[in-house]
Amino acid sequence: MLKKTLLVLSFAGLAFAAFAQQPAIKRTPLQKTDFPDGYTTLTAIAEVPPGGAAGRHTHPGIETGYVLEGEADLLVEGQPDKHLKAGDSYLIPAGVVHDAKTPGDKSLKIIGIYVYDKTKPLATPAP
Repeated sequence: MLKKTLLVLSFAGLAFAAFAQQPAIKRTPLQKTDFPDGYTTLTAIAEVPPGGAAGRHTHPGIETGYVLEGEADLLVEGQPDKHLKAGDSYLIPAGVVHDAKTPGDKSLKIIGIYVYDKTKPLATPAP
C-alpha cells in the first residue's frame, strides 16, 4: 500500500512540476492613456508560447486586436470558436469570458487594444 501511495504522489508531483514550468505569457505595454472619461485605453503586445494559453478571463471593457504572428484558437463564451492566423483581427465584448490557445509549435504575437473602466483591474480570472 505504501508503494502505491508513493507512486501516486510521485506522478502527481511530476504533473504539478510540468504545469508550473509552462512558459509565461509575455506582455509589453506600448501606450496607456486615461481616455475616454472614466476609462483607460491600453495598447500592448502579447506573446503566447507554443502550446500555451491566456487562461479564461474577462475584461471590464472591450478588447480588440490584430494577430501579428502565429495562430490561435480564440474561445469566446457564447460564440463559436475561431481559429485566428496572422492578419486576422478580433473583438471581444466587455465582461465576456474568453481564452486564447496556441496550437502546434509556433508562438502567437498579437497587438491588443483594451478600453476598460479605470476603477477596475484590466483582467479578472474566470472559472
